Amino acid sequence: MQRHKIPLNKEVLRARLSYIEESVASLERFKDVSFERFHANPDNFRIAFYDLHRALEAVMDIGSHILSRIPGARATTYKDIPRLLGRHKIVPLDFTDNQLMKMAGYRNRMVHFYAEITEKELYQIIQEDLENFNAFCRHINKLFKNPTKAGLAIE
Repeated sequence: MQRHKIPLNKEVLRARLSYIEESVASLERFKDVSFERFHANPDNFRIAFYDLHRALEAVMDIGSHILSRIPGARATTYKDIPRLLGRHKIVPLDFTDNQLMKMAGYRNRMVHFYAEITEKELYQIIQEDLENFNAFCRHINKLFKNPTKAGLAIE
């Protein structure tokens, strides 16, 4: 008996990609701001925290949605999501092993150890790591163009 493939939900994925793009655009306002200026307004930390968390959640949601359509690719932890995306060639392994694993780890830190997150670390992520979100979005957009390459379909 052949199992029917459950297609990826294009609307769900596009909405999550929009969350990432909107959050990164919001974070970009702090890109060329000195740390002193960033620190001077307490709202900056709250904005940056919210936008970074939202973007990380959207990355993990996209990964989870894609994996839910691949038989046997069930993630039981957030760190499983990058591993399985790499194993199933949804995202290149070098990106998975480096940037995406760090994103999953930081997502967990933001959820479980939120009180320990400092302005300096958020500021550093904004200055050095926002491109990782854009790279992830490019990989997902490639999947949209050719889902059959990964054995998937899109509705």
